[in-house]
Amino acid sequence: MTTVRLRAALLAGCSSLFAQAAYAQAQVSSSQPTPSSLDSAPAAPSSAARPVEATEARAADAPFELNPTSRFWAVRASVELGTVGVLYHIIQLSQTGSTIDYVREGGQGNLSLFARVSAELELARRHNFVFLYQPIDLRTQVRLSRDLLINNVTFPRGSGLDTRYGFDFYRFSYTFDFFTDPRHELSVGLTLQIRNAVISFTGTDGANRVLNSNVGLVPALKARGRYTFRSGVFLGFEADGIYANMPGLNGSDIPVEGLIVDGSLRAGLRLWGPTEVFVNLRYLGGGSRGVGRDPIAPSDGYVNNWFHTMAVSLGANVR
Repeated sequence: MTTVRLRAALLAGCSSLFAQAAYAQAQVSSSQPTPSSLDSAPAAPSSAARPVEATEARAADAPFELNPTSRFWAVRASVELGTVGVLYHIIQLSQTGSTIDYVREGGQGNLSLFARVSAELELARRHNFVFLYQPIDLRTQVRLSRDLLINNVTFPRGSGLDTRYGFDFYRFSYTFDFFTDPRHELSVGLTLQIRNAVISFTGTDGANRVLNSNVGLVPALKARGRYTFRSGVFLGFEADGIYANMPGLNGSDIPVEGLIVDGSLRAGLRLWGPTEVFVNLRYLGGGSRGVGRDPIAPSDGYVNNWFHTMAVSLGANVR
């Protein structure tokens, strides 16, 4: 009997200990967060991250800036494409030669392709260095309504004639800008133009041909201006030119009269970032009169050539 009572007491004590341990474990488990609750709980936003995200968003929305105002230098480029019409053009090669009207009898009454490209470097907001290339290559085919004497070579009436008037030029310019505001400009300076002239007359039968070609340097004056409205619309002008009738000033060491004029008016609009588009109206002309150096027989070296054109073009700037 005593043994039975002892076993019952031991079983009751063990049951009480197990019950207390289970209750303590349940209390600890309920006070700790479960893994699922940790995963689903939203993270508190970082106050330091919000300004960075806002700055990145503003930077993404801002247009690309090619030439920051804080920088000492800037680069620009421009291209134009359009059409050019010859208003007036006469030429006489040799003092006894015929004076030829290129528009009426030389086939230059039609419109021709016009194109030009330029690149520019600006330093300290005021000093501008510009390189420009301008091709001019007018080729025509005509049937002569009269005899023509060109450099003492006769092209008979009724014969076919192929003509070429090439006057490509390369231009290097420097200008000083009186404004430091990049939206506006009024600048003046100097230009050095390298002409690459090729003038030819060829009979379609191949019997006669006259070729006159030369390369020369021509100094000139330059001015340009621009006003940009806050809307991005801008108006501008540009002019290069000189008239000279004495050696040195005319780009040669011989007394030849010479003239070059290249003037334009334009209106345009800024599109996005550094890109702009514009429409341009340009007068391009000039000429020369006199006897050149070292004439080649049968020519006596005399040239009388005057050229006036008007071009309309569409263009684009990157600035």
